[in-house]
Amino acid sequence: MRNIIRKYGDPILRKKCQLVEEVGSAERNLILRMFTIMREHEGIGLAAPQIGIERQIIVIDTGEELLDLINPQILEERGGDSLTEGCLSLPEIFIPVKRPARITVEGLDRYGKKVGVKAKGLLARVIQHEVDHLKGILIVDYANEKRMGKVDHLLNDLAHQSKMLIDIKNKSGRLNSTDRRDEKMGGQ
Repeated sequence: MRNIIRKYGDPILRKKCQLVEEVGSAERNLILRMFTIMREHEGIGLAAPQIGIERQIIVIDTGEELLDLINPQILEERGGDSLTEGCLSLPEIFIPVKRPARITVEGLDRYGKKVGVKAKGLLARVIQHEVDHLKGILIVDYANEKRMGKVDHLLNDLAHQSKMLIDIKNKSGRLNSTDRRDEKMGGQ
């Protein structure tokens, strides 16, 4: 069974995520689970809130580079280019996004060690996209009015589906084992 990716309209996607205070086996297991979920959904990046966990953790696999970061902070940005981006939380929606072409990011690895990464091209773009998720920012926030007009009906459909899933979950009063684990990790 595929894990559920939180979709547009789910409130957790608009929350600013909490810093991870301590890195232990729970965080390492979460990172491994995130890589699995990301690959199941054929993504190249995933942030913890996309699976319902309000923590600052991202994973990335561009096919050439593999990266996981806890509490990532972008320290330096240079250059800029625009590219159309998609998102697992916004299926079938593609938005041109202008981002810095080169960045320096710092965070913790899965063992709690401080790491710094200089990134350019696709890796830089994916890091910035996933860090946006940790701040409650989505690619639609970069869309101009004309583009929003073209995707508005899709966003409304996604928001409606998300609301239905949340209502069903709340009415049933039951949580599956993944939800229980996620609640312990700070998820919603």
